[in-house]
Amino acid sequence: MENIEISYTARYVPPEVIDNQRLTEFMDTSDEWISQRTGIKKRHISLNESTADLAEKVAEKLLIKSGWNPNSLDLIIVATMSPNSFTPATAAIVQGRISADNAVCFDISAACSGYIYGLSIVEAMLRNMNLKRAMLIGSENLSKLIDWNDRSTAVLFGDGAAGALIELKEDTNSKFISSDLKTIGNEAEFLTAGITNPLEKFPDLDSIRKYTTFKMDGRRVYTFATREVPQSILRAVQKANFSLEDIDYFILHQANSRIIRQVAKKLKQNEEKFPINIDSFGNTSAASEPLLLDELIENGIVKRGMTLALSGFGGGLTVGTHIIKY
Repeated sequence: MENIEISYTARYVPPEVIDNQRLTEFMDTSDEWISQRTGIKKRHISLNESTADLAEKVAEKLLIKSGWNPNSLDLIIVATMSPNSFTPATAAIVQGRISADNAVCFDISAACSGYIYGLSIVEAMLRNMNLKRAMLIGSENLSKLIDWNDRSTAVLFGDGAAGALIELKEDTNSKFISSDLKTIGNEAEFLTAGITNPLEKFPDLDSIRKYTTFKMDGRRVYTFATREVPQSILRAVQKANFSLEDIDYFILHQANSRIIRQVAKKLKQNEEKFPINIDSFGNTSAASEPLLLDELIENGIVKRGMTLALSGFGGGLTVGTHIIKY
């Protein structure tokens, strides 16, 4: 029987690092204020690289690691809430740059749940469309969506990309076990970015070009995350006929270290099973979970045969969990 395997992972972050002290130079904040409330110490910011540039770097690393011919790829998906453009899709740009001419390509927009939603899409397409190899990348350039005068959101986000090569194969013990996806659209207004303004008259060129920056009701999002993420994890674990103790690591979206600790507490699991790297990268939205996963694999913490729960949550509002045997 063919199983689905995450065969290779990779990550890339831009070289420019902005620590909390740097932010105090132009906004009313402090390292202590940011660290205590979020767990963030620094973040990477792209100065001259687009979302597609970041994703391309990951794609190139994945191909080098795997030795795969780009033409062997059947599918490329980029999860992002900060694409290069509304069209073409960032995934299509990446496909052209790496010459993966046989790959079907598109972007998905599920904000910080994007990578988890992407895993479910990849699984469905590999199983049902006679595809064998997929590349799934989360890539974000969130520094371009932020109002840098709003300390409640500006301190939270960073830029970066990460992803995986995923394949349907027979000679593997790895597998995608279960998933849970949920959207709560009646809470959509609590986290928004890039809203276009309707025209009051024509022509009104200023309105045509105007988009809103990132806005978030932090208290509402915190309540949503600490309520919905444990429930999503429990549903996915139950679908797998597992217990929480069967999960080696819970790889959660890195939005806020307090949220992650609260989820661990609600699930009555040791915090050591909930690795955190938000201190170094901030919130990288759809890149968050694959970035952490690649770091854990590179450091020898996550090993083949381990059972992982990957969970994302964010705009939509959305939440999703995927249980895999790595």
